[in-house]
Amino acid sequence: MRVSFLIVGSGYRAKFYGRIARRYPALFSAMFLCRSEEKAALMTQETGVPAVLTAEEGEAFKPDFVVVAVNKTSITDICIEWVNRGYPVLMETPAGMTREQLVHLWEIRQSGTLIAVAEQYRRYPDMIAGLQAVEAGKIGTPGSAYLSVAHDYHGMSLIRKMLLAEGESYVIRGERTMHPVTETDSRTGPLPGNPVREKARDTVWVCFGSGKTALYDFSGVQYHSFIRTRHVMVRGDRGEWCDTVLYRLDEDGRPVKEMLTPVIPERYRELDTAALRDARRIPRGDLSMDNLQDEFAMASILFDMREFLENGEEVYPFREALEDAYFRILMEEAVAEPWKEVRAEKMPWNDGP
Repeated sequence: MRVSFLIVGSGYRAKFYGRIARRYPALFSAMFLCRSEEKAALMTQETGVPAVLTAEEGEAFKPDFVVVAVNKTSITDICIEWVNRGYPVLMETPAGMTREQLVHLWEIRQSGTLIAVAEQYRRYPDMIAGLQAVEAGKIGTPGSAYLSVAHDYHGMSLIRKMLLAEGESYVIRGERTMHPVTETDSRTGPLPGNPVREKARDTVWVCFGSGKTALYDFSGVQYHSFIRTRHVMVRGDRGEWCDTVLYRLDEDGRPVKEMLTPVIPERYRELDTAALRDARRIPRGDLSMDNLQDEFAMASILFDMREFLENGEEVYPFREALEDAYFRILMEEAVAEPWKEVRAEKMPWNDGP
């Protein structure tokens, strides 16, 4: 089944969806909705996907759903606008920037509307490998995690999954510090001159109701740098997952060291490419692999939108998407008053079905 979608937006994230539609023409058909002729021409030039300027032209395309990939401050309002027009919506992260927006989205979703959130990090092939090992019990019961992979809401999504702590209450404490770092790379390529700039780093301690703990430690410069890497560590009572290596005990209690190979689930074999197969041989941290993993993860979300449209099977639990965004709000409060305890309240999406 080929699905069609309208991409509302013309920024960095929006381009990913256009490139995915072009890469898999048998699976996806897309069109951009942009605010100016200049942006529309640029998006078509860079992705090969046509663009229109008005909502009415976008609706004439007859999309199966609408992708909302606008800036964070507008994403909730634009999502609601297209829901009110009668379309299922796949919205970029975060779902909202305020408590009020998140509660409002939950109320709308409870009325039966189809809203999905494109949280992609759990779908990275190298993350799938580690998460599957944890879920299979290879390190026993996970008790603590160190995450230096992705920022706030993405980070919390991974932490909960790594610790099998979905739905648990939590308390956080943290701080934001500034550090000089030489910038070496960017979204558009290597930076000339190696400028040195002050960059923020957030360090946040998370303690779940079960007693499981996580240390979130991240600076945005880690996304594009030749001298700043990203790391993950999940410790259980019978082993640990450390980046691309699993250290564990086998059934006879003997120590085993196992290399984790990036995984493409059988369900998504249609999305595998020669470039992605080649990239899976590259160690984590290589920027080319990161970009390809991101594109694959987003393509898998679009792939799963077919079942979401047909039977409501979620591409990512909406409760968790709201909790991810809620964590970002709490984290900002925590770092504003360093190491003061901030407790997550029980929100409407935590109450029953």
